[in-house]
Amino acid sequence: MPLGPWKKKNKSTKEHLVENEVVSGGHTGAGSMSKSTVNGAGLPAPPANLRPKLVFHTQLAHGSPTGRIEGFGNVKELYAKIAEAFNITPPEILFCTLNTHKIDMDKLLGGQIGLEDFIFAHVRGLKKEVEVYKSEDALGLTITDNGAGYAFIKRIKDGSVADNVKVICVGDHIECINGQNIVGTRHYEVARMLKDLPKDKPFTLKLVEPMKAFDMLEPRSKGAKPAGENKIGTGRGTLRLRSKGPATVEDEPTEFEEKAVKKVDDLLESYMGIRDTELAATMVEVGRDKKNPDEFAMALDETLGDFAFPDEFVFDVWGAIGDAKDGRL
Repeated sequence: MPLGPWKKKNKSTKEHLVENEVVSGGHTGAGSMSKSTVNGAGLPAPPANLRPKLVFHTQLAHGSPTGRIEGFGNVKELYAKIAEAFNITPPEILFCTLNTHKIDMDKLLGGQIGLEDFIFAHVRGLKKEVEVYKSEDALGLTITDNGAGYAFIKRIKDGSVADNVKVICVGDHIECINGQNIVGTRHYEVARMLKDLPKDKPFTLKLVEPMKAFDMLEPRSKGAKPAGENKIGTGRGTLRLRSKGPATVEDEPTEFEEKAVKKVDDLLESYMGIRDTELAATMVEVGRDKKNPDEFAMALDETLGDFAFPDEFVFDVWGAIGDAKDGRL
């Protein structure tokens, strides 16, 4: 979600990069996540307000030294910190994945970062322009966005119109539709624009794919869930990035929250053609203590007034949250 202005400082890249550290499962030059942070003098931890800021390790997904970043409170600030570490501009970053340099949509950075997660930033690569003939009402694309103005493809349905156009890939940023620049347009608006394109007519997409390393040049992914990779960290805490208000450190989601967020995210894809775990988590948070669908709908309007959710969708979300509470999911 749009989260405020970019912040970029002219500091030396050397202050942020670590050339010779190695991490298990990391990319070239990955930073160590297992170094001790215990006070060398054996003194008790200082009060929370005096503790150092959370520090995360990051790399460019196609290969780079390791950077250390801290002091961000939302996604735009996170991208600005990563850009500062690698001496690039924030708009060069398309999206981030956690604990893998691959274009893995199941590891996409959303509204939460584990306190021991390793952040891989995927930057702009090859530009592509493709003409698509819309032979069906649905293109078979699921759209998400990076929280900073870029909508991109999260999933491609097997056998769909988009699936038959092999140049279209998961992870591609949609830059233009029929010559109209859509940078800064929210994912649900992009999904609606694609849905409203007339059937039985061609249209043009300008796409930007993420820059790839040599070991990432492999057959096109359709966003299917792969086998899980080892996580770098084992901590239970997460940093919750919010579109409104400061970031907070929280326990990892409970089983109820995980199930409810997944179901709501599935409903977002079904009704609106988007996936957005941050939005889904916000809706679960809003609805968990509401007594009826009307109260839930009013709370959604107050919290997410820029979305025009269909009544049927709101009712189904309310039902999904209730099912998760009762253990029926």
